[in-house]
Amino acid sequence: MRLSRKSRKFQRRINRAKTIEALQTLANEIQVEYDNREITHNEAIILGNQLQHRADSIDSSQLVYAISDRDTYRRLIEVYLDDGILTRTEQILLWDERRKLGISEDAHDNLLSSLIARYQRQGRPIHIQSLPDPPQSEEDEA
Repeated sequence: MRLSRKSRKFQRRINRAKTIEALQTLANEIQVEYDNREITHNEAIILGNQLQHRADSIDSSQLVYAISDRDTYRRLIEVYLDDGILTRTEQILLWDERRKLGISEDAHDNLLSSLIARYQRQGRPIHIQSLPDPPQSEEDEA
C-alpha cells in the first residue's frame, strides 16, 4: 500500500526516534491524525506496526500504546487477564489470534510478562493454567 505524504513523514520520525517516550509521543500524534481523518486506518496500522518494531529495537521490555496489531493483541490479553486467571482455553484462543495477527512467540512472551508484572505491582494475583504436554507418539518413545 502506498502511504500518504503525511504518513511517510511519520515513518521517517519513527525511524529517527531514540527513546520509548519519543515513540509514545509519535503514537499519540498518529492517533490524533487518525481521529481527525487525516490518515486512513490502514496507514495508522502500518505506522503502528513499524512503531512497535522500532520500540522492540530500543527496549522490548516496555510497552508502547499505538494503533497496531500488537496493541490489538495486548488488549485481548488484558481482557483475558482481567479475572486473574489465564485458562487453557484462553491460551488457545490467544495462540489463534497471535497467528492471525502475525505476532511472534517472543513478542507474546514479552507482552504477557509485562502485563503480569504490571498487574502484580497493582497487587492483583495472576494464575496461568499450564497446558498439558502434547502426547508423544510411539516413535518418540523408542
